[in-house]
Amino acid sequence: MNNRVYGVVGIKSVMSNWNADFTGRPKTISNGDIFGSDKAFKYPIKRMWQAQGEKVVYIKSYKIEKNKLQPNDLNEQYTKVFGAKLDKSTPSVEVLKNLFSAIDVLNFGATFAEQGQNISITGAVQVGQGMNKYEDTNVETQDILSPFRNSSKEDADASSLGTKIVADEAHYFYSFSVNPNNYDDFLSLGIEDFEGYTVEAYEKFKAGCLIAATAYNTNSKSGCENEFAIFIKVKENSLLYLANLDIYIEFSKKDGKNYIDLTKLSQLLSGKMADIEEIEVYYNSMDTEVGLAELICKTYPLY
Repeated sequence: MNNRVYGVVGIKSVMSNWNADFTGRPKTISNGDIFGSDKAFKYPIKRMWQAQGEKVVYIKSYKIEKNKLQPNDLNEQYTKVFGAKLDKSTPSVEVLKNLFSAIDVLNFGATFAEQGQNISITGAVQVGQGMNKYEDTNVETQDILSPFRNSSKEDADASSLGTKIVADEAHYFYSFSVNPNNYDDFLSLGIEDFEGYTVEAYEKFKAGCLIAATAYNTNSKSGCENEFAIFIKVKENSLLYLANLDIYIEFSKKDGKNYIDLTKLSQLLSGKMADIEEIEVYYNSMDTEVGLAELICKTYPLY
């Protein structure tokens, strides 16, 4: 693949918690604005790839040791995924071959410091932080009654209480960029079967941007789903580079529907269309309206 791609992905969260902090509340920056980390964005995509039988390295896996459930360390995960032992005599070119065969590494890169290896791969895909653009978000706390008594308290004679914390409604917008040139330095190293960033890898990332949040349906994530995506493909050999695009997107409610306004983004791109090969916009028209302004693009249903 030779084209750079820029875009934004929107994630809707209704009575759910897209990305919690260590207190269980939706993550916030210092001024109280809610956001989702890039890790929260990538995790459902990795889980989707894993469910499809792809090799995924940077995701938690477990083992039973000393009769206890424990997470694998990086070396153990490497062995589990690739079926290859890693020691200090393992050539770096072999490690690189294995790492680049994993779909998460090929997209997001990796830091690998194990058994004398010191490998840093800047991913072709870079994802920013997802800011909640809905101004009327409220955080709700639900009391939950456990069916069990807390046996660690001697005087406990009733079921214990817990809490579940959710946002009543939030809309996160993540900027991303895809730059295949990030792997140019590795192409000359003689890595077997490695041809750089591929169209196939990009299409798998794109599919994750469209369905992974919806597919990942845990207790706290039930109510989280993909609601919007825009992909801006730059022509080969173009010198056009774009910064984070989420700041040019506005969200509000209009006539009972979600309204995503691309007017500012349209203005930004209006003088740059000669460098752009195509723009694709995906959204669910059943509950969302997109204000395209003068943006020249193709629109598609999200589902």
